[in-house]
Amino acid sequence: MATDPNLPDIQLDANGLYREEVFTDRKAGTLRRLVPIKSDGSDDPARDVLWSGQTQLLTPGGVLPLVFEIDAKTMDEALAKFADSVKNALEQAIDEAREYRREAASRIVVPEAGGLGPMGPGPGGKLKLP
Repeated sequence: MATDPNLPDIQLDANGLYREEVFTDRKAGTLRRLVPIKSDGSDDPARDVLWSGQTQLLTPGGVLPLVFEIDAKTMDEALAKFADSVKNALEQAIDEAREYRREAASRIVVPEAGGLGPMGPGPGGKLKLP
């Protein structure tokens, strides 16, 4: 098989590896614990364990998946912060949707050259607004 020189060379960072562990209650969502490891697979105590959460919310538009980081050191702390982290992630998703809607509404559509204007057929306007 020939290698395409235009394809990106993707490699894992041997100094940034994590072992992922997934915990779920099969109702509200999941917790993910990312344990830092060395390239030989042993734990790397020099780096912090990372926590993230995942859940799904049913909206009028369908299911909204939420994935978010949880600032915690232990499982108990991650469990205690799960609900607030969901609320923060939902607020952020709503803010991003509003911003996207504002940006879409502010776009100005400029007709292409040609067409029928108030003075009859013509070359169309040259004015282009951002």
